Amino acid sequence: MTPRRVLYAGIDVGSLSTDAVLLDAKGKVAGYAIVATGASTRKASEEAMSLALSRARGAATDIAITVATGYGREMVPFADMKVTEITCHARGARHLFPGAATVLDIGGQDSKVIRLTRDGKVADFAMNDKCAAGTGRFLEVMARTLEMDLEEMGPRSLASRKALSVSSMCTVFAESEVVSLIASGASPEDIAWGIHLAIANRIAALAERVGCADPAVMTGGVAKNPAARKALEERFGIPLLVPEEPQLAGALGAALIARERSRPAH
Repeated sequence: MTPRRVLYAGIDVGSLSTDAVLLDAKGKVAGYAIVATGASTRKASEEAMSLALSRARGAATDIAITVATGYGREMVPFADMKVTEITCHARGARHLFPGAATVLDIGGQDSKVIRLTRDGKVADFAMNDKCAAGTGRFLEVMARTLEMDLEEMGPRSLASRKALSVSSMCTVFAESEVVSLIASGASPEDIAWGIHLAIANRIAALAERVGCADPAVMTGGVAKNPAARKALEERFGIPLLVPEEPQLAGALGAALIARERSRPAH
C-alpha cells in the first residue's frame, strides 16, 4: 500500500498579495503561489492555496496542518494556527540564509526591520504600519506621479546622474515635492533615484531602533526592485541577501512552523 502523501502549508495574507507555500515531508517546496489579495482576503487565501496545490499536484486532504500569517491571517477559514508575520518572516529568512542576523521586509503597506538572535529567534523588531512611507505603496504613488510603470522605475533610477532630495516622508507631501521637481525640469531618473533614497532613509530610521547587523536579508515585493536594494545597501554600507522569490519568505516561515508543529516530539 502506497503511504499517503503529506504536505505542510503556510499562507501569508498581505495587503497587496496573498502567498502560499507547500512543503513535503522532507521540507522541500512542493508548490507555491502568489495572487493579488483584492477585496476579499478569504477568497484570495482559497485561490492561493488551490493554485499551490495544483502546482504541487496535491489535494487539500494531503495537508496535515496549515499555518496562516500576515495582516489577514484571522480571515483564513482553513487555517489550523495563526502566527505573527514577524515570527514567520524571521523563520523563513533564516531558513533561506542560515547566518542571517537581520531581516528588512518591505511589503505593499508596511515595512519592518527584524533583528535575530544567534539561534534565529526574534531579538527585537521595529515596524512601520501606520503610513505608506517606505513601502511598496509609496513607490506605486510616486511611479504614477512620474508617469512610469512601477516595474521600470527601479531600472530607470539606476541611470540617475544626480541624487535629488525628496525630503518629506509623508506620501501626500512627497508627491507634491515630486510634482515641483518635474516642473523644475529635473530628469525623471534623478527624481526616481531620490525617491529610492527617501525609502532607504525611512528604513534606516526603523533600523536605528533595533540595529542592523550583517548578514542582512531583504524580503517583500520591494526586494525585486534593483534601485531599492542599491539605495539600502549604500545607506547601510553592507550587501543585502535577497531570496530568489522574496515575496514568499513569510509563507515559507509559516509552512516551516506547520511542519515543526505536526511532527511528534522525541
